[in-house]
Amino acid sequence: MSLAQLIQNAWNKQSSWLIALRPLSCLYRAGFLLNRNFYTVGLKKVYKAPVPVMVIGNITVGGSGKTPLLIQLVNYLQQHNVKVGVISRGYGGSGPFPMLVTSGAQATQVGDEPALIVQSTSVPMAVGPNRQAAIELLIASTPLDLIISDDGLQHWALGRQIEWIVLDQNRGLGNQKLLPEGYLREPVERLETGTVIEHAYKPTTELNMHLDTGRPYLLNPSSIVEHDFNPQNSYHAVVGIGFPQRFYQTLKDLGLKQFQEHAFRDHHDYTINDLIFNDELPLITTEKDAVKLLPLLEKHPEFKQPIWVVPVKAILSIECYQVLKQQLQKLDIQLS
Repeated sequence: MSLAQLIQNAWNKQSSWLIALRPLSCLYRAGFLLNRNFYTVGLKKVYKAPVPVMVIGNITVGGSGKTPLLIQLVNYLQQHNVKVGVISRGYGGSGPFPMLVTSGAQATQVGDEPALIVQSTSVPMAVGPNRQAAIELLIASTPLDLIISDDGLQHWALGRQIEWIVLDQNRGLGNQKLLPEGYLREPVERLETGTVIEHAYKPTTELNMHLDTGRPYLLNPSSIVEHDFNPQNSYHAVVGIGFPQRFYQTLKDLGLKQFQEHAFRDHHDYTINDLIFNDELPLITTEKDAVKLLPLLEKHPEFKQPIWVVPVKAILSIECYQVLKQQLQKLDIQLS
């Protein structure tokens, strides 16, 4: 087990030995606050884009459901004739950066989440660690009313008009400690400065969302003759996301009782050996992982085991859309 996985497991269990990491957390906090203050007082430059920017992120390490939320917001804005574009760091992609993301873009180049976002929405999108360069490339390619930044909440160099912070009720805030003693990227009080969207099936606030699970579909339909998903079968659950336990719970909610867990690190770069388990059981995975597995299968036509993909859709409360409309109106962006 890697050190990163060891610490991840300790975070999930809120292990008592994490207190030994408190000195490192104090250093992290000092560095974080110093860097933020440099931007606040003007010692470091904040880039202000020529169009309004909305950041969707979280204050925790690991998945919170922000990508399905972003996809749903993009679809909603497109339906209401708002010219929206998206930027992302492109984590896990090789570039060259900045680069535009097309519908045929490979996850190995642009990152798994950007590939999934564009495949799901056809939204204009640019990726790269330099957010300013990504925005300039994006607005040079198409006229926009609004830019949504996929993550980047802690990227103080990027000016923004709207911040949505996704808080996963399942994970909560853990021990409420900063990295590495806990899994917080920012202090808890950061939640007071943005619009907090609670990710929960039984929410306690008006601004909330949950993920609606669709029926699994085959990633490689030519692999078998029978194309009906059977929850009574045994599966290999292959997943490389920030919080794999959510996916395992989704499988249980689908009625799966027998599956072997194979968790890889977030944004894992798969090889064909990662999918071989010396048996003929089918695999099941997420849409985020599927965008990386499909080109891998194209390179290895000899791999015949079926891989099922579980689609999810973010369902937002009415109040979320009401708040969004109000925030956009303040920026002179009207929904049709």
